[in-house]
Amino acid sequence: MAFASRLAAKSKQLCSSQVILQRQHAISVRFFANEAAPQALKGDEMLKNIFLDVKKKFETALGVLRKEKITIAPEDPAAVSQYANVMKTVREKADLFSESQRIAYTIETRTAGIPDARTYLLTLKEIRERRGLIDEHGVEAMMMDALEKVEKEIKKPLMRNDKKGMALLTAEFDKINKKLGIRKEDLPKYEEQLELKIAKAQLEELKKDALEAMETQKKREEFKDEEMVEVKSLDVRNFL
Repeated sequence: MAFASRLAAKSKQLCSSQVILQRQHAISVRFFANEAAPQALKGDEMLKNIFLDVKKKFETALGVLRKEKITIAPEDPAAVSQYANVMKTVREKADLFSESQRIAYTIETRTAGIPDARTYLLTLKEIRERRGLIDEHGVEAMMMDALEKVEKEIKKPLMRNDKKGMALLTAEFDKINKKLGIRKEDLPKYEEQLELKIAKAQLEELKKDALEAMETQKKREEFKDEEMVEVKSLDVRNFL
């Protein structure tokens, strides 16, 4: 069925992209290692290793999905929580990034080398929009207002290597966090909320695919007299 194929494809795409990301990220770690640098791999050997790594992660992910029950019911908080837990198990078993970790990595790589605070904040906004995240509390506007205030005070554009200026901006951001009730110690809770939102969106996508597949099947002559089952009664494991 289309929805099961999408689930499998999503796992494979996730594995592929994250193996490459993690390999790129590991370069900087090896760069600072005390051990002698290993001999550079030839192109074909590197591609082979990446393929084998992706294959291993994909098979690990499918192994989890074949065992765990997924209820396609995005309207049910319990089903959403269960699905989020299954995908968390997939990430842990296959050694993949969580959504929060992927966002953090994207921010780190996209903003490296940006000299000024304004371009940095605009880049954060672009990353958020591209990932389909919603700025529910208007935090970006508050951050830009804070930057405007600091730049007005120092009478020049704020550069990220300006320690005094950045300290002023950080203090303004702390005020914003306090106003919104955001605390550093609550970050794990916010990450969990993000993962639940993503889980619900993915279940809605799977439900849509399942309904479309069943509607298409019902148009065939041999299934015309059969009643459509409820999507939440389907067991995804039967289609993997």
